[in-house]
Amino acid sequence: MALSSTLSAILKGMRHLSWLAVTLILSAVAQPSLALGADEPRKMTASLHSQEAASFATAGARDLAGMLEPIRKKHGLPALTGAVLTGDRLIALGATGVRSTGLSTKVSVSDRWHIGSCTKAMTATLASLLVREGAIDWDTTVADRFRELRLLLHRAYLPVTLKQFLNHRSGLPPDLSPGDDVFPRYWELVGPMKRQRHQLVGMALSRKPMSKPGEAMHYSNSGYAVAAAMLERATGKSWEELITERLLTPLGMASAGFGAPGTKGANDEPRGHRDGAPVEPAREADNPAVIRPAGGLHCSMPDWARFVALHLRAAKGTSRLLSRKQATRLHTPSEGARYTHGWGAVDRPWGGGAVLTHSGSNTLWYCVVWMAPKKDFAVLVATNTAGKSAPLACDEAAGALIRLGSSLER
Repeated sequence: MALSSTLSAILKGMRHLSWLAVTLILSAVAQPSLALGADEPRKMTASLHSQEAASFATAGARDLAGMLEPIRKKHGLPALTGAVLTGDRLIALGATGVRSTGLSTKVSVSDRWHIGSCTKAMTATLASLLVREGAIDWDTTVADRFRELRLLLHRAYLPVTLKQFLNHRSGLPPDLSPGDDVFPRYWELVGPMKRQRHQLVGMALSRKPMSKPGEAMHYSNSGYAVAAAMLERATGKSWEELITERLLTPLGMASAGFGAPGTKGANDEPRGHRDGAPVEPAREADNPAVIRPAGGLHCSMPDWARFVALHLRAAKGTSRLLSRKQATRLHTPSEGARYTHGWGAVDRPWGGGAVLTHSGSNTLWYCVVWMAPKKDFAVLVATNTAGKSAPLACDEAAGALIRLGSSLER
């Protein structure tokens, strides 16, 4: 029986089932994933591992604690950390404050910080690596990867491409928009992450688009989760496996992990804070795991700098992992747009023109990165709280680090 006939027969018996139940059933009849059969991508990643990881230097970095402390105190933050990067070298690094209010344990430069939506640039970079390998294409559509769901999804989403999801031009509304009853249901999803994201596709893309796909930008975490589901369907591996194998391991980002950092009750890493109170690492200390590709990664500041350094190297054509051509695509917005593959694109004199930036927060942490490829320069700042004070403090710190970096000999 043809797939469309099979689905029609199944759907007739599903009219009164929830979307969660429907997508669970359809997972069983889904088209087999187009897993990469050859070992070449894995071998290539392994061969690049030591080269990319070794090309980043952290020794001799200037201590920023003294510069950051007055900013931390001024804005009443538990802790504040920052880094200045030129090319493959971390020239300044520091952390000040405490891991958790009410406790005396100081933060360190090796502590792990939740980077929220700054994860998006990593997911887009992963997509670029898989496009180069031939596992998927920028113009691959929802209909191409999820044929078994096409009768359940709003038809306007069927031609939406991987690139459109990564640039927030799919037509999906922002998460938690007025009347949004989909995002809260992500907490109900259980089981393997690939299955959860397959279910998310059915849930998120069943509603009417906010605008015609491709015409307007609407910032959507769900869109990044759909993009990750497309990558999972193309490779047969979860986003967590892919990002670890293709990006985190080759870059030597040993501190990277998913969700809130640390162990409950151990005070072993900084804690996110809500209204001044620390929140212990747990399922509820982050957004639903299904949208990790949009904002669910944590790592140390030196390791986050490793990822940013990759983009600086690629922009110069000196990376073995990411080519200059790939970097150009990732860093260049479409005409008239100000967002490109996990980066906001703006012009700044200190950056020699076009610079890239993004902030991240899961409402318990906040961070921001500014990268100037033309100057081979970047600054990163993070804090273990959110609210009104966190963006102000991080912006003030970023400005101070930009001025510092501009004054230092490179």
